[in-house]
This record gives sequence, C-alpha cells and structure tokens, in this order.
Amino acid sequence: MSYKRENIRNFSIIAHIDHGKSTIADRLLELTQTIEKRDMQEQLLDSMDLERERGITIKAHPVTMYYKARDGQDYQINLIDTPGHVDFTYEVSRSLSACEGALLIVDAVQGVQAQSMANVYLALDRNLEIIPVLNKVDLPAADVGEAKRQIQEYIGLDTSDAISCSAKMGIGIQDILDQIILKIPAPKKPEDDKLRALVFDSHYDSYRGVMVYVRIMSGEIREGTTIKFMATGKTFDVLEVGVFRPKATSTGVLHPGEVGYLVANIKVVREVKIGDTITAHKNPIKDPLPGFKEIKPVVFAGIYPVDSSDFESLRDALYKLQLNDSALLVEQESSTALGFGFRCGFLGLLHLEIVFERIIREFDVDIITTAPSVVYKVVLNDQTTLNIDNPAHFPDPALIDHIQEPMVLTHVMIPSDYLGVTMNLGMEKRGECIKTETLDKTRLVLTYRFPLNEIITDYNDKLKSVTKGYGSFDYEFEGYREGDIIKLEIRVNEEPVDAFSCLVHRSKAEGKGRAICKKLLEVIPKQLFKVPIQAAIGGKVIARETIGALSKNVTAKCYGGDITRKRKLWEKQKKGKKKMKEIGKVKIPQNVFMEVLKAD
Repeated sequence: MSYKRENIRNFSIIAHIDHGKSTIADRLLELTQTIEKRDMQEQLLDSMDLERERGITIKAHPVTMYYKARDGQDYQINLIDTPGHVDFTYEVSRSLSACEGALLIVDAVQGVQAQSMANVYLALDRNLEIIPVLNKVDLPAADVGEAKRQIQEYIGLDTSDAISCSAKMGIGIQDILDQIILKIPAPKKPEDDKLRALVFDSHYDSYRGVMVYVRIMSGEIREGTTIKFMATGKTFDVLEVGVFRPKATSTGVLHPGEVGYLVANIKVVREVKIGDTITAHKNPIKDPLPGFKEIKPVVFAGIYPVDSSDFESLRDALYKLQLNDSALLVEQESSTALGFGFRCGFLGLLHLEIVFERIIREFDVDIITTAPSVVYKVVLNDQTTLNIDNPAHFPDPALIDHIQEPMVLTHVMIPSDYLGVTMNLGMEKRGECIKTETLDKTRLVLTYRFPLNEIITDYNDKLKSVTKGYGSFDYEFEGYREGDIIKLEIRVNEEPVDAFSCLVHRSKAEGKGRAICKKLLEVIPKQLFKVPIQAAIGGKVIARETIGALSKNVTAKCYGGDITRKRKLWEKQKKGKKKMKEIGKVKIPQNVFMEVLKAD
C-alpha cells in the first residue's frame, strides 16, 4: 500500500479487565484479513503464556492492519492493544501517547468499572477522540440503556451513537471499523521534516538485540539511517525497520504518523529508555518530544536466587525484563540470611507477581521474594529525611522525630448489598471513607483514603471475596501522612533475622508478630535444645513461641541397678544441653524463608 498520511489511523483499546478488549482485537484482525483464518487463535495479541492462562493483557502489543473502506480508499490502521489492570497503567499511558484515538469498551452486563474510568481519564488528558463501544450485548443479562447512561453520567461522553457489539458472535465489528475511519483523526501534519520518533516500548530479541517500538511524529526512518537516542546520547545505524502484521515485517522505511519497529544492533539493554525521543544523528532536533512522567514504583520487595550460583542469570533476567517494563526498578543488595540479590520496585502486587512468574518461566531461574513493603519517609531529629523501604536500613528509634507513610486515594465500586462488609474491610485496613455516591439502582462508589501498605498485600483479594467477585477498585498516589510506624523484629534463638523483620503500624504489630512466630514454629526443624522465637519492638517482646528440644533417651542402656546411675546421666545430659544452648546456632533452611514469606 502506498503511503498517505491522511489515511492513517492510530488507536488503542481501553477497558476494565475482562470486558473483551483482546477478543475485539481478534475480530478486527479477522475482518481486515491481517491474519489468515488458519493462523487465527483466541487472544492472538496476548503472546505470553501468562496472559493466556490468566486471561489478562500484561504487555501493550502494536499491530498494523490494511483495510479498503466503503469509500474505496485504502487505510492503514494501527492498533496498540493495552492492559486493563490498575498495576499496568503506565503501559496504557505509553500506548496512548502514540495514538490519536481510543475505543472505550464497556461490558453491557457489568457496566462502567473502576479501572475503565481511570484509563479513560488518561485518554482525555491527551485529548484523544474516544469512541464508546458496548460489548457482550448478546448476553441475556445485558442492559445497553443502563451502560450508556453510566458512560454519559460518570465519564461525560456522548453515547447517542455508541456502538453495540458482541465480539464473541462477531456482531457490530464492521461498525467499529467504520467509526474508527470516520471519527479518529489522521496524524497531524509535521511542522518540518526533521526526524522525531517516540519510543513507546521495546523487547530483547536474542538474535537481533533490542527491538525498539516507535511512533514516527515527523521525518522518516530508513534502513541505513544513523539515529540518536536523546536521553542517552547514543548513536546507532538502523539495520531494519518495519511494521507488526502481527509478526515483525520489514518495510524498509517508516513515514510520519506510522507505528512500527526498528532494529539497530543495540546489544546493551540499558541503552534504550521507554519514552525517549529518537532523532537523526546528522540533523538533530533541539528538544525531545513531551515524554512520559518518570514512573515511581510504590511496592518494594527483595528478589534473591534460591541457588547463589544463579545470581548472574537473575541479574540478566531482571535487566531484560526492565527493557520492556519501564516501571520495574532494580538495585543490587545483600542480606545475611539470603545472600546476594536485588531490591526491586513495582507498581503493585500483580506487577510483582507477574515479574516473579516471568523470571521463573522465561529465564528458568529459581527465586524467592521477601515480603512486599512501601517507601516510608523517616524524619530524624535534625530534620533530615530518609526514604526507607527496607527494614534493615531502619535507623535507631532514638534518632527519629516522626515517620510519614504513603497514602492513596481509592475509588471502590460495589453492589449496594455489600456496603456493610466493604465498610468493615475499610476499617480493618485503617481506611477513612471520604464520600459515598450512588452509581445506579444497584451500585455504589466509595471514595477511601488508605495507607498504601494496607492495600498492597491482600485488599484486592479480600474485596473480591466479601463482594462475591463484583467489587472493583483503582487507586492513585496521594502523598505522605504522619503515621505510627515501627520496626517489628523477629528473633530466632535471641538472634535477629532481618529477612523476617518488617515495618508495620503499631496497631497491627502484635497480630503480625504472632502470625510470623506461629508459622516459624511449624516450619523450623527441631534442634537438640529449646529454641525461642520472639517478635519484638525495640527491647519489648510482644509475641513468643518455643520450639521444643529433640529428646534423646540417655538411660535406654541402663537396665537394673539403682536410680542414682540414671540421675547421673540425666544431670550430664542437662549440662550438655545448657552448654549447647550457649554455643549452638540455629541454621534456618532455605525452604523456611520460602514458607514464611509466602504466608506473609
């Protein structure tokens, strides 16, 4: 197809999890004949096993479709598929920066959900043209009128010509394509012919090095062009450029408005930064394109190899993952209990879980993660502020003036029958209910302010459980507030074990201490002497369990004779045990760390 800027349409699909994004993408690929019927499979753009198993999109996937419209013209339509989960919002924001429009997909049965609203606001901030689409209209429980009313009231979009479709049955897909061509604007005319390209993603190909995903804003990239990355200042010669159909297909050149990839013999993973601007080496531009905000991770956890000889493999794995996951923060650290490893920052718990799974599956490295924690601001008596995310770096309490903990503003959507149990869960998690709004006859929106450390571990699971799976929530970082945070230290045989220590709110310390002590009692093997397990705050022990000693019957060989012989042996054994307790060390096996950190 010959290049014509006016006939290019770049769009992305935004929706809550499981509202049918990937299925609609499948139908569009079929209708534009981008994929042969025999190559078609469900969730085609979700190429990771993990995505297929969980039925969620984790990575943004670009694909180029060519389509002859009813007006007889040939159009190039670029779809950048996006994830729906709140932990992957940064993926969505990057994809939207490369688009002019978006399809907002709402399940006609479930209506508007928390995360659809969060993602729509990202699109509205970028002035994108939004086309509302109501999916799953073939289901008996679908209520199209109600879904339209919610979109109008809560998002403020006109739904008079919203498209009703069923991706599964293939109904309404032609209307979606026609609306994309009609409503989504073509890329703007470039002001000059200098090369400006936005890097919105990348991944590592073991044969060709780093594959960079780009949207060309002005100028063009050809094979043989010398390009320069503005953030790192590095220059490379382009070996191949092309588009995704949906496999990488070389085209030799990318023009303004097009979305595609380039390969430039980039071997070092860290030389490509997501959100960077590419320009020509010979005739560069002065200012980079308005990029993305630096992503700030909110949840931190240590990742360590189970076998210390896998340290190098783990490092390579993390750097390669970081390449197509710009929100992953990686720093090296070491722990007395677990050896050398990495302190990693994530956007949320699902993000941590996905990275953990990908390391094990894609790189075949056995790893262990420590309990997730958040960043606290510790203000010392001399008013200096420390950012602490690791209990091992917690300063002496005598030097601390106060501690601030991160707070988030949360919108919780629930059916109104579950208001009581959701409020109880909010109180349990130290939440403060700011307002309650009625969404429709059956649903409410609760706005809560929560300490981040309360919701990162199990709030989502508990919300789903108390609302029978109907509750949904999304959160945004709000700032820091003073809180009574203390370090809970776990001691085994009077020795502190830093891998089990954690920073918690004082009101939760005792419960957490008891739970960890109980778990350790079950999993630490018995020794030849009694082993105390204690949870302590400073010098005060708040929970304790004792592992009983392995008993050896020293009098088994005595038969007959008087009792004094047996007493002598028992006395000797008692002295031996006392001495052993003084010099004995409890070696905690690796699987104990695994068990306890899982339980956390």
